[in-house]
Amino acid sequence: MPAIEPASNGASTAVKQIDAGVLNIGYAEVGAADGKPVILLHGWPYDIHSYVDVASLLAPAGYRVLVPYLRGYGSTRFLSSSTPRNGDQAVFAVDTIAFMDALNIDKAIVGGFDWGGRAADVMAALWPGRCKGLVSVSGYQIINLQATQRPLSPQAELGWWYLYYFTTERGRRGYAQNLHDFNKLIWKLASPKWDFDDATYDRTARSYDNPDHVDLVIHNYRWRLGLAKGDPQYDDPSTRLQQNPIISIPTVTIGSDFDGAAANGAAYRDKFSGRYVHRTLNGIGHNVPQEDPHAFADAVITVDTLSSTPSLY
Repeated sequence: MPAIEPASNGASTAVKQIDAGVLNIGYAEVGAADGKPVILLHGWPYDIHSYVDVASLLAPAGYRVLVPYLRGYGSTRFLSSSTPRNGDQAVFAVDTIAFMDALNIDKAIVGGFDWGGRAADVMAALWPGRCKGLVSVSGYQIINLQATQRPLSPQAELGWWYLYYFTTERGRRGYAQNLHDFNKLIWKLASPKWDFDDATYDRTARSYDNPDHVDLVIHNYRWRLGLAKGDPQYDDPSTRLQQNPIISIPTVTIGSDFDGAAANGAAYRDKFSGRYVHRTLNGIGHNVPQEDPHAFADAVITVDTLSSTPSLY
């Protein structure tokens, strides 16, 4: 991989807009139009700038890198005021499929972390024909709602403090009132060794100004605990996801310090039946593509190789 000057303090990425499904999606595009398509998905509370450096590494290697704002972030907007502001796990994958359709992309490498990693996992599990390969930080992230009802150890529960905060109306008001400081705290807790500066954070923080951001974040976390229902039009994929589907496409998973004991990938190895590589990054927090862009870009190239090399069997 070539040396790069980190773009974390650079100018904001140019954004395009396109109607896709129920959304008008804002997205960044880097690389030649005829390059191999790679769609990279951010998480909460991050945005497309997590992939600035990754894109600068992949574009010269022949990739067309597309990074959309998820619903509720940046310049992505709902086309109708009557569309439910639904944040369950299926919709982010459905949005990405619609994004691909709008751009006439039949198949792409998909990758992500946090909410974006989960969306990529869902795409790979339910629509494998649209995915050439998968890069997933923290591995298999598909949520089983029955499993979320089982208590964890006190120490593990402590790490999910914001989930419980969001179940209350006080938490909803607190999040809306303190967006900037709240999400900056999450960055620090999720990546304690990442020495980001105010300019880096503030550039991403502008994406929280989206009018649907608070509604979608609160719905997502309440849905996880069974306290909010999803949109009925997504009942079919949502039901299929509760069966813990196996992912069969070529995959590279990445574990980091954020994953604790699960960083070695052993806990979810049996969820991937295709060609598979796992990598563990020490000293790196949750925002893997921005903290270690070389490692993430290399994972994309590796999964491309896995999907392109004929099987020996």
